[in-house]
Amino acid sequence: MFDSLISQFQDKLKFAPDFKKTVKFVVKDHDDATVIVDCSDRPATVTEGDGEADLTLIADLDLFKGLMDGTKDPNMAFMTRKLKIKGNMGLAMRLNSILED
Repeated sequence: MFDSLISQFQDKLKFAPDFKKTVKFVVKDHDDATVIVDCSDRPATVTEGDGEADLTLIADLDLFKGLMDGTKDPNMAFMTRKLKIKGNMGLAMRLNSILED
């Protein structure tokens, strides 16, 4: 389920070598399936399951797919509450610019 999403995310990280944080993806329409991506190294390491992260993104699988392939706007998703964010909003803004590229 996550393989293609994580692959797309790792591709986007190639253009942001200074982003060295951990991001947790919680997929709420799949029993809150959770993946943590540690971006401190390249390629980023992926761990399935819950744990600590600098930033947590909560959404359904369709929205995550759209964010990664560019068909969904992260700002609009956040404003319409389809995307929930836990953690530093400044970090979320940095991630937003990575996802939009």
